[in-house]
Amino acid sequence: MVTPALASENQPTDAIPDGLIDAPLTAAKTASRVLGQATTATKDAALAAIADALIAHTARIIDANAEDLARGREAGHSSGLLDRLRLDDARVSALAAAVHDVIALPDPVGTVVRGSTLPNGVLLSEVRVPFGVVGAIYEARPNVTVDIAALALKSGNAAVLRGGSAARSSNEVLVAIIQEALASAGLPADAVQTIDEHGRAGATALMRARGFIDVLIPRGSAELIQTVVRESTVPVIETGAGVVHIVLDESADEQMAIDIVVNAKVQRPSVCNAVETVLVHADAARRLVPSVVEALRASGVLVRGDERARVIVGDLDVATDDDFATEHMALELSIGIVDDLDAALAHIRTFSTQHTESIITRDMANAERFLAEVDSAVVMVNASTRFSDGGEFGFGAEVGISTQKMHARGPMGLPELTSTKWIVRGAGQVRS
Repeated sequence: MVTPALASENQPTDAIPDGLIDAPLTAAKTASRVLGQATTATKDAALAAIADALIAHTARIIDANAEDLARGREAGHSSGLLDRLRLDDARVSALAAAVHDVIALPDPVGTVVRGSTLPNGVLLSEVRVPFGVVGAIYEARPNVTVDIAALALKSGNAAVLRGGSAARSSNEVLVAIIQEALASAGLPADAVQTIDEHGRAGATALMRARGFIDVLIPRGSAELIQTVVRESTVPVIETGAGVVHIVLDESADEQMAIDIVVNAKVQRPSVCNAVETVLVHADAARRLVPSVVEALRASGVLVRGDERARVIVGDLDVATDDDFATEHMALELSIGIVDDLDAALAHIRTFSTQHTESIITRDMANAERFLAEVDSAVVMVNASTRFSDGGEFGFGAEVGISTQKMHARGPMGLPELTSTKWIVRGAGQVRS
């Protein structure tokens, strides 16, 4: 879990000096007007320069990241948080590759969503346009700095970033590299800004920067996200913490269940699409629970179980309601036994954060019912929850995974960073 100190650093404060971040906000607003008119070729050239610069400055990035990791260990941050924070050669290369993936995607700006010709000959078209300035508040995730910058730029938006003190050194270097690359490509360096130096007061000012920030996106702990949703005066796209479920139905194939659960928990436990709870149909529990627990433990996972699971595997730690409600972001997982699909759905309604849920089953009626009734942003059948990701969905990178129901839901890519406007073309028509 995110440590209270880290989560609280982005909490609002009433003591905001007048105009604290007006300068970077004004510069970003000005830059957004240039970006909004930039051609796809110009934006792609800038992104290519960013990708090349990330590779060229890998050592510089890793050295800065080492400072963040050292501070994190001294502060006692969890292993999951430190994993999210860590950058190495492979992860920097992956960041550059994600930028190239964004280059390969269609530019959404100017896309016609719908249109028509009125009986009087007036032409109507609804087209995609950039938001303008996108703000982001996030914790200990330097990869988000690059992902949001790349997606914002491709969609014609400027970005103002508050990445938190845990990744302060990494983000400072990453933003500097991005700004240098933008300038080299002929776009305003001010199109990507960081306000990390202003700490909590900067985060609060960003939440209240109505007129400067067109949309604000929080990524991080449930506490951070709810604080931003509650305190912001600017529009917010709500991303969600991931209390993610996998249901093992009565007909679930044992090896498939093992493979998917282990992958969903172990492949990268610190991310929001990692599974936190496995619900097992009572009629399959004695068949599935021992082998799933054994496989998880072999991968170093601490497994907790409810009372019924502990009857089957007696040495499980006790799983409480608090455990079922927790996004651990670590090698920890809870198992519960449910009487039927109705009970599984009820459990998910109670504890889910509406992020991602999956069912393992050979019963297609149950599969279709699960897909229809589970009210989460991403719902799966016979697949690892780790696929709930913008990169895996073909979006290049992602801004976050939205758990709201307005405008954007699920992994957010380029189209989700645009709004629309109506274009009306006439030839002198007047309304009668």
